[in-house]
Amino acid sequence: MRKSKVLFITTSHDELGNSGLKTGVWFEEVATPYYAFKNAGFDIDIASIKGGEIPIDPISELPEWETEDTIQFKNDSIAMDYLNHSLKLNELNSENYDQIYFPGGHGPMWDFVNNETLTKLLNDFIIQDKTIGALCHGVAVLVDALNSKGEPFIKGKKLTSFSNSEEVAVGAQEVVPFLLETKLKELGSIYSKGNDFTSYIITDGNLVTGQNPTSSVGVALKMIDLLVD
Repeated sequence: MRKSKVLFITTSHDELGNSGLKTGVWFEEVATPYYAFKNAGFDIDIASIKGGEIPIDPISELPEWETEDTIQFKNDSIAMDYLNHSLKLNELNSENYDQIYFPGGHGPMWDFVNNETLTKLLNDFIIQDKTIGALCHGVAVLVDALNSKGEPFIKGKKLTSFSNSEEVAVGAQEVVPFLLETKLKELGSIYSKGNDFTSYIITDGNLVTGQNPTSSVGVALKMIDLLVD
């Protein structure tokens, strides 16, 4: 019997709009779920929009944002190899995976939307009724997904994401191309959120979403539970 297998897809975008600052994936949102899935016996593949080296948001590597998992990941040559040599989207087949997970960081606000290849892959997971996990700004991947009726996939679905108030708190509300909470509501989702920068996870069927980096472990564990159950 083969192991369960999860696919991580991260951003490849490293410019925070016109701010002159760098962005990328938020490190904790990769590292914490990576070890949660690994410890649960999963095989893991990590891909990115462009493939190759994945940009990490430099702020997420500062000492005040370090966790046991991020420190372990940095010192784990196998894990770091995944980040330095990520798979490309066109190399992926949904049939090879049981679940798909989209971590955040601000990068996804640019390259997770208006991306036909990514949306096609996501729709394959939707059609196959497989678990989809998305965290923080990674939830932006759901913006372009459609259901079988050609309507927004998230219409009527309960979910969460990085909130407008959190975007204001980090001073990025004028930098991002759109406010994710607002966009998700416009598309007909049943959006809810917890307190800023505290763990908040919503599950609706096979869709698991988390509000912010502190929700990392909760999203991963819920995804694992859905497959085990």
